[in-house]
Amino acid sequence: MEPEDSVNVLGQSLSPCSTRPMTGFFRDGHCNTCAADQGSHTVCAVMTAEFLAYSKYVGNDLSTPRPEYGFAGLKPGDRWCLCAGRFLQAADEGCAPQISLASTHLRALDIVPLEVLKQHAIDRV
Repeated sequence: MEPEDSVNVLGQSLSPCSTRPMTGFFRDGHCNTCAADQGSHTVCAVMTAEFLAYSKYVGNDLSTPRPEYGFAGLKPGDRWCLCAGRFLQAADEGCAPQISLASTHLRALDIVPLEVLKQHAIDRV
């Protein structure tokens, strides 16, 4: 499982998303991806209470601690490498969190149009 090149949606080097909590498909703090990453954990999102409630409602509880997996649960303000499809679904429902373009992997564009990402960006270009 080799990660693909670490390039963001702006064509630059991928910036870190979070190390507290440690995020990413590879748990390296970046939204890196590879062919084995079926969920495309490529969007660096800043969690909100609204999004965490939405995610739980649609079947992916990100806020409940799961100590057996070393997962403390996310809280508002945490950054997390979110599945691109879940981000797009939340955007369509009007409850997508803000994201970091500099920390969102280029492969997110396979699922989410750049204009949608830009609408939710905290780092304006």
